[in-house]
Amino acid sequence: SFKGRGADFFLHELNPLPERLVCASAGNFGQGLAHAARRRGVACEVFASVTANPLKIARMRALGARVHQEGRDFDEAKQHARRYADEVGAAFVEDGREPAIAEGAGGIAVELCRWGEPLDLVVVPLGNGALLGGMGRWIRAVAPATRIVGVCAEQAPAMEQSWRSGRIVETETAETIADGIAVRVPVPEALDYLRGVIDDVVLVSEGRLRQAVRLLLETTGLVVEPAGAAGVAALLQHQSLAATGLAATVLCGGNA
Repeated sequence: SFKGRGADFFLHELNPLPERLVCASAGNFGQGLAHAARRRGVACEVFASVTANPLKIARMRALGARVHQEGRDFDEAKQHARRYADEVGAAFVEDGREPAIAEGAGGIAVELCRWGEPLDLVVVPLGNGALLGGMGRWIRAVAPATRIVGVCAEQAPAMEQSWRSGRIVETETAETIADGIAVRVPVPEALDYLRGVIDDVVLVSEGRLRQAVRLLLETTGLVVEPAGAAGVAALLQHQSLAATGLAATVLCGGNA
């Protein structure tokens, strides 16, 4: 999981290591941070919403995290996490804000750009922006002709609207099956990081997300969660992308 790459590199760069880390997560970043923290003997506490994926909650706990379920969605859980970290004096880690997290996730692009042929298009799911920002920075540097496109869910368009308008746009809800990219309140630093790096952001429907999950299972045997299949959903929904040429996307997240 790319979340593991980002969290591990973030802690690798952090000196000195804190005794306790607090974060908010829909479930995947929490797993990555819990794994990286456990390897280093650091306590990890994760705040998730009361509606978070039960499988992700169980896996975070199995990886050693103490999980608090607060708030109706991810962004409300983040508010609780930030307040809690201040109260107990723990280090608060915000996915999408820390450059090292994006840099760790961007290692995927280092490997991807070793492909034997030039890539015309890379399509990347866009949640808090660490994966797209990290990958985009590397691709833009080593393959400037490659088009880089982010994907948000139509039911959670805050990042797309914010990137397109050049200002923070919050939405009242982010109710999508793709919980890994269900962002309602964008991280300003993430949007700053994406400017000048990506070419476009597209939206995908709930139906296309489900279709992409089914297609991947039927054709590759891989169980990919909806957020991780968002790139395939974009290629299914936006024919202009599919016609671009040699395209690549990332299948990230198997908590279906």
